[in-house]
Amino acid sequence: MDISLFDFDLPEKLIAQSPIDERDHSKLLAVDVKNQSYSDKHFFDIVDYLNKGDVLVRNNTKVIPARLIGNKLDTHAHVEVLLLRQLNNDIWECLCGNAKVIKKDTICEFGDGLLKAKCIEVKDEGIRLMQFIYEGIFLEILDKLGKMPLPPYIKKQLGDNNRYQTVYAKVLGSAAAPTAGFHFNEQIFKKLKQKGVIILDITLHIGLGTFRPVKVKDTNDHHMHAEFYQIDEEVANQLNLAKKDNRRIIAVGTTSLRTLEANYTKYGQFKSTYESTDIFIQPGYKFKAIDCLITNFHLPKSTLIMLVSALAGREFTLQCYKHAIENKYRFFSFGDAMFIYDTKKE
Repeated sequence: MDISLFDFDLPEKLIAQSPIDERDHSKLLAVDVKNQSYSDKHFFDIVDYLNKGDVLVRNNTKVIPARLIGNKLDTHAHVEVLLLRQLNNDIWECLCGNAKVIKKDTICEFGDGLLKAKCIEVKDEGIRLMQFIYEGIFLEILDKLGKMPLPPYIKKQLGDNNRYQTVYAKVLGSAAAPTAGFHFNEQIFKKLKQKGVIILDITLHIGLGTFRPVKVKDTNDHHMHAEFYQIDEEVANQLNLAKKDNRRIIAVGTTSLRTLEANYTKYGQFKSTYESTDIFIQPGYKFKAIDCLITNFHLPKSTLIMLVSALAGREFTLQCYKHAIENKYRFFSFGDAMFIYDTKKE
């Protein structure tokens, strides 16, 4: 499809620069695909839309302070490195700003030499494989030197880094947060459990695949970057039981959705595994795993709005976005939410 089909005008003032005080007080656009209608709510109203037996699946990845600022060891040129995913021991796939100065065998240093990194392979689009050199525990050093990898449209650092984590973040390794989960607090989960909603955790460590911009005119020419995900055996069993009983599976965020769809598409059922996926979902995709989606409002011409369009329909999705803009919903990572339900199943 032509990438321009997923474009829309967004006033810059609607790009949320900071989270609201109470997580569950964000706006919620409840989107009924079957009836092509939507309602303005608040996120705490999500409890009213979920029923006993529903399965809510959330991504429990935890963001690491993955943004490192330093310099080349020889020339002292400024370098910026974003850790995307750990490949083997101390080797990480990284996205480098000012990448042209980081060639094979280039050594960078951070924190006056407390941490060093040697480039062992040069890849396209600013990607480098870096081997980190240090003494001690890597994640402790990263806590001291690294910054939260906030998206470029957020212009200031957070006062509290925990606001760029979900309240259920557990498994360290992500270069970005699963932002649809920001709206949940423990009170919401308590109410859902009391109602009989089953809450399951999977893990997808978010890397370049989620936020890499689409640079091609034809969406079919876009290739997603692979990201690692994990589904435990007990979670797979509960998901398969929900399928058998024809109960709704609700994904919290596009990362949870992509994990579930990739897994079910590959195996024909939910299966316990730890592997990578580069699944790309756009209109025409037939959903097999999930029934509903909780998500934020996404960037124009992004893979995420394509995914939402695949679930709700492109024209209806853009109609919902137009309503959100006219009613001053907040967009992107710290913005408001959508609940997309009554979707067509394969």
